[in-house]
Amino acid sequence: MAPRIVVIGAVAAGSKAACRAKRLLPQADVIMVDQAEVVSYDRCGLPYYLSGDVSDLKDLESATYMVRRDDAFFADTKGVEVRRRTRAAAIDREGGIVRLEDLDRGREYDLPYDYLVLATGSTPVRLEIPGAELPGVVTVYTPLQAAAVKDSIARGQVEGVAVIGGGAWGLALAEAAADLWGLETAVVETAPQLLPEVLDPVMAAMVQAHLEAQGVAVHTGEAVTGITAEDGVVTGVATSGRTLPADLVITALGSRPRVRLAREAGLAVGATGGIGVNARLQTDDPRIYAGGDCVEQVHLVSGEKVWFPSGAVASRQGRVIGTNLAGGQESFPGVVGTQILKVFDLAVGATGLTLAAARRAGFDAVSVLVSQADRAHFYPGQEMMCLQLVVDRPSRRVLGLQGVGPLNDGVKARLDAVAALLPFKPTLADLANLEVAAAPPFAAAVDILNTVAHVADNTVAGRNRVLPAEEFPDLWEWRESEPVIFIDTREPDNAAALVRRSPGQWLNIPQGQLRRRLAEVPHGRPLVLICNSGLRSYEAQIVLDAVGVTDTRNLAGGLVAVKKAGLDLLSAPAEEE
Repeated sequence: MAPRIVVIGAVAAGSKAACRAKRLLPQADVIMVDQAEVVSYDRCGLPYYLSGDVSDLKDLESATYMVRRDDAFFADTKGVEVRRRTRAAAIDREGGIVRLEDLDRGREYDLPYDYLVLATGSTPVRLEIPGAELPGVVTVYTPLQAAAVKDSIARGQVEGVAVIGGGAWGLALAEAAADLWGLETAVVETAPQLLPEVLDPVMAAMVQAHLEAQGVAVHTGEAVTGITAEDGVVTGVATSGRTLPADLVITALGSRPRVRLAREAGLAVGATGGIGVNARLQTDDPRIYAGGDCVEQVHLVSGEKVWFPSGAVASRQGRVIGTNLAGGQESFPGVVGTQILKVFDLAVGATGLTLAAARRAGFDAVSVLVSQADRAHFYPGQEMMCLQLVVDRPSRRVLGLQGVGPLNDGVKARLDAVAALLPFKPTLADLANLEVAAAPPFAAAVDILNTVAHVADNTVAGRNRVLPAEEFPDLWEWRESEPVIFIDTREPDNAAALVRRSPGQWLNIPQGQLRRRLAEVPHGRPLVLICNSGLRSYEAQIVLDAVGVTDTRNLAGGLVAVKKAGLDLLSAPAEEE
C-alpha cells in the first residue's frame, strides 16, 4: 500500500521535502498543508520587493524558470496536493492522525498519515510595549504584510519610518524605506552595535557608518519604551535616549521557532527552542521528521546546539528529509552559520564564530583584521575589502570569518571558501595555502584570504603586535599627558594632512626610509604604527624590533578600517584651543 506523507508547512523545507519524496517515491500520497494564503515563496525577497528591486510579489513564488508555484503547479508538475488556509491543530502520534482546521470553512477534520513532516518555520518576536497594537506598527514577515506596507508608502501616507531591530532583516527593511522611497528612516537597536549576532564591533561600526552616510539614523544601545500617538495615529517611537518621529514603525526583533504543535504532541524541544532532531532529521518519533526554522541543529565549529533560521539551510534539509522518506539514508551534519546581506552598496557577511562567540564557546580566540583590494591593486575599478578572521590561538584553528566590501561577489566568494573548510577544522596553514582562482580582474596573486591567514599567523606567533581598530579612537583623543605617538609609514603626500593636524603626535617616516631614519623614532614612548592596510606598518614593526624598539603596536586593518568604521581623522585638532 502506498504511504501517505503529510507535510505541515509549505515554504522552503516543507515544499522541498514534499517534492523530493514524491519524486523518489511516485506511488506515495503526498499532502502539504499550510495555514497561510501564500505558500512556497522566498521570504528573503520581501525587503527587495519593498525596495523595488523585485517588481511583483508573484516573482517570489516562481520557480527558477519563472513558473508560479501555485496549487496547479504542485499538483500537475510535482504530484503534490496543497491545502492552503489549513491549520494543523493537533497530532495524535499513536493513531497516526493530524487534526486539521479549514480556516475558510471553519470546520475540523482528521487526516491520517504514515509519515509526518514538521516544517512549521518560525514566528516573529512581538513588540511588547505600550502602543504596539496601533495600526501604524507593523511586521513585515509575509507577502501580504509586505504588500500592505508598500501600498501605504506608495499612497503617500508615510513620511518617516522607524525600524526597531538592527539585525539583518531590520537593515534590509531600513534600506528599502530610505533608498527607493526617500523616507526619513531610523534604526533602533538595544544592543551596543548593529548585527550583534553576526559581526564583531569594528565590522559592525563599518556597517553603521555606511548606513549613516546614506542618511539612515542609527541609534544603538537604546531600548524602545513606547510608541507615541495622537488620536490613535502613530507619531513616533520613544526610546531610552530620545523620541524619534515616525508615522510607520516596522518591528524587526528577530524570530523564534514555531514549535507549539511539536511540544503539544510530546516531541522533544531543545534548549534553543527548536525541535530536537537526529542527523537524519527525525524527531524522537521515527515517523515524524522536522526541518527548517523550527528545528535546532549542531554548530560544526563550536559543537553546540544552535538555532539558525535560514531559507537556504531549510531547503537543503527538506531534500534530506524527502530522500529519507523514500527509504534513503541521508544525513544533515549541521551548520557553520554562513550569511550575507546587502547594505546599500556594501556586501556584509560572516561564517563560523565571531570573536565573542568563540570565547563564549571556550576557545582561546584572537582576531585579525586586514584591508586589501578586492582584485589586483592596479586593475581598474578595484575597491577595498575588509576581512576579520577569528582563530583559536593554541591550535591555530580557523573559527570564523567576517567581511565588509563592495557590492559584488568578492565578499561572498571569500566567505563561501572558508565556510566550505570550517567543518573540517582548518588551520591557518590550510588557509594560507588555499588555492583560489587568481587573475587581475578578480583577485590579487596573493588573495586577501591568504593575506589574512598570513597576518593571523604572525599575530599568533607574536611577530605582529596589533592595536585592534576599535581601540584606536580612544588613543586618537590624545592629550599632552598621554604618551602615545603615531608613526605613519605611508608616503609624505598621504600623511601630510595628519602630520599638520597633530604635530608632535603624528610623525611621518615612510617604511622604505625607516632603516636610515631610526634616530627620529622617539624612545621611551609607546608607538602606534600606521599605514593604509596594516602591511607596511607590520614591516616597520619588524625593523624596529630588530633594533630593540619593541613598545610598538600595529593598527589592525590600517586607516582603511578606522575610516570605514566612521572615524573622521581630520575632523578636529588633537588639542582644543
